[in-house]
Amino acid sequence: MHDEVSIEKKLPNRVDGTLRKFALRVPECIYKCSGIIVFGKRIKSLVFSTDLSIIRNVNADAILAVYPFTPLLTAADIPVFSGVGGGLTQGQRAINLAMFAEMQGATGVVLNDPTSNEVLSLVRHTVDIPVVVTVARKETDFEARLKAGADIFNVSAAADTPDLVRRIK
Repeated sequence: MHDEVSIEKKLPNRVDGTLRKFALRVPECIYKCSGIIVFGKRIKSLVFSTDLSIIRNVNADAILAVYPFTPLLTAADIPVFSGVGGGLTQGQRAINLAMFAEMQGATGVVLNDPTSNEVLSLVRHTVDIPVVVTVARKETDFEARLKAGADIFNVSAAADTPDLVRRIK
C-alpha cells in the first residue's frame, strides 16, 4: 500500500521583463474561480478599459470595453466584449454598433441596463456572438432578459452585487 502524499497545487514561476514587471495583475484568487467558457476559451477575469497600454499589459483573460473602438479590437490579444448600447445609444444605433463590433472581431457585445428587451432581442437576432446584459438593479426581470436573448449577465450593482448574483443563480 502506498502512502498518500499531499501535493499542494502551486502557481507556476513568474518570468517578467524589466519594463513589464509592473504590469497590471488580477488578484490571484481569480484562479480559483470556475469562470465561463466562451467560444472554447475559459474566462475568469475581465478588465474594464479602453486604454491600449493596460490592454496590452494586463494578465486578465478578457477585456470589457465601453465602445467597439477599432484600434482596441485590433490591438487586443485577448477576447474583447464591446459596449454597444444602453445609455445614450439606443434602438437601431445599438443594433448597428453590435453588428459593427462583431465584424471588427469582438467576442461579445454588452448592452447596459436601460436597454429595452425589444432592442436586446433585435441585437440577439443580428449578431452571432454572445450578448451580455448589464444588471444594476434587483428589480430586473431576469427571465424576460433571458427570453429576449441575453446570453450572459454582467452584474454591476455596487454593494448589492453579491446578493444580486445569488438571486440570479
